[in-house]
Amino acid sequence: MTPSPLTRLARLVTDTGYDDLPEATKRKTTLHLLDTLGAGLAGARSEETRTALSALGDEQGGAAVWGTRERLTPRAAALVNGISSHAYEVDDTGGCDHSGAVVVPAALAAAAVCDTPVSGTRLLTAMVLGYDVGRRMLEAFGGYEAHNGAGWHSTGTCGPFGAAAAAAHVLGLTARQTEAALGLASSGSAGLWAFVHDGAMTKRLHAGRAAETGLLAARLAAAGMTGPTALFDDVWGGALATYAGKMAERDALTDELGRTWKIMRSSLKPYASCRGIHSSVDALLTIMADQHLDAGDIATVRVNMSAFLHGMCGGRETTTLAAAQLSLPYALAAVITQGHAGLDAYIGDSKSICATRSAMERIELAVDDSAPADEEPVVTVTSTDGRRWSTRITEPSGAPGNPLTEAAVRNKFHRLAGHVLASDRARALEDAVFKLADAADARSLGALLCP
Repeated sequence: MTPSPLTRLARLVTDTGYDDLPEATKRKTTLHLLDTLGAGLAGARSEETRTALSALGDEQGGAAVWGTRERLTPRAAALVNGISSHAYEVDDTGGCDHSGAVVVPAALAAAAVCDTPVSGTRLLTAMVLGYDVGRRMLEAFGGYEAHNGAGWHSTGTCGPFGAAAAAAHVLGLTARQTEAALGLASSGSAGLWAFVHDGAMTKRLHAGRAAETGLLAARLAAAGMTGPTALFDDVWGGALATYAGKMAERDALTDELGRTWKIMRSSLKPYASCRGIHSSVDALLTIMADQHLDAGDIATVRVNMSAFLHGMCGGRETTTLAAAQLSLPYALAAVITQGHAGLDAYIGDSKSICATRSAMERIELAVDDSAPADEEPVVTVTSTDGRRWSTRITEPSGAPGNPLTEAAVRNKFHRLAGHVLASDRARALEDAVFKLADAADARSLGALLCP
């Protein structure tokens, strides 16, 4: 009999070694690890992380909480570090969707559970596998637009599977145990887009819960707990039928399995906002640079966009950080008033933020109901003297077709890590990440992640 998709995914997780990965995949994985650690370190200062730590203070243990001196149980650390990694919206995207914030905290927490060393290559391979399984789940659920458009937040629904795959590889589970881990992860698969209406903190929680769920699923499977073997079957309660119905793409679970690595289609974010906003930011920055415009030269910025993107990022509510980072008008206003849309444009001084909010009046949004959900917007700038320029950026900065340079990723890491780490500690962590493939024990990263 042909193995089921669940069995094939489990065998991928157990049988793949570091030497099976292309060099380009290895290098990109290293960059995503550095980027996620930077995002998590900066996010340690966030309100969401402070809230989580206040609630979990009684769960003391040996696993590092990044950017703090706290040590919690591995499960609690996975939760908090996942929240931190997504807290400032600077983590990677294009996976489950936010794979780094899910997979890396789960993998490092799994390493903290181990009684024996976890090689750097094992950790890096676990990352690749976690990204792969998480993305395959999203594609099997019909893809980003279909799944998220139905109200599910894919980081929370697909992330647990990626986290379980990564943790299972780190822990050295058998194929049967890994099947159980993936099945168990399905019971923690959840997360709704309701946060988009008021900027609630739950968006960040989804990454942490996915990491925690994946780790717990792998540990329970290792102890003998079973999960549903009919996970992907077209039956009552099957994941595909439940989450996707007629939109399900069952073949996506195994198409090009072990040959095409999904981490290669993930993006690194140069701006501290929802990924759907980035091409518009790029377009405005390009027009301003090409035409030598500054804030005083711009009368209006008009964005022609799909109904899907407008529903996700068209809001003008900015009273919470999460709401502001989901607001396309705010990001473009930040470019006008502050010259950039990086993290400081959202958590900087109140005077600058107030000026940005005022400049949102210059941003006009127009919905094109005929535009496909994934089509990038057209941005038109009108100057105060009546001149007009339009452009559409089809490959935003940081996308696989327009990647950030290694230098840019390193610089971003230091800007983020610098919120909580001294420069010498940040450099030591950066060096350890780029030498991780030669490290005998990846658990040493934990000490470097603490001030």
